[in-house]
Amino acid sequence: MIDMDIRPAVPSDAEAVLGFWAAAAEGTSISDDVNGVRRLIERDPEALLLAEMEGTLVGTVIAGWDGWRASLYRLAVHPSHRRRGISKALLAAAEERFVKLGGRRGDAMVLVANERAQHAWAAAGYRREEQWRRWTKPLA
Repeated sequence: MIDMDIRPAVPSDAEAVLGFWAAAAEGTSISDDVNGVRRLIERDPEALLLAEMEGTLVGTVIAGWDGWRASLYRLAVHPSHRRRGISKALLAAAEERFVKLGGRRGDAMVLVANERAQHAWAAAGYRREEQWRRWTKPLA
């Protein structure tokens, strides 16, 4: 196993997280700004998990819990650190968080076009459920 620390993000991490997502994540979100990341951290201080090696951010996952659903977003590992068990460790930390909170199933949001992510989620034991489709509506 690699020497890595996993910790919850703090508001001062917001800019570094956004820079990391620009380099490591597939696609962007309407919430990808400093205020959006800080709102997430302020609302649920344990939701945004960061993986660090020697003080360098190498992975993230958002493990959102609303009291009913355990939702996973933004699982990302820096390209230079992939295939080292970082995503597995992040998901284990997220799943442990969910179990402690009473969660019974993790739901992951995964881009259809991101084939690498599709394989990673399947390898982690997650299965695509064809009967669901995401519906969205911009609010602003």
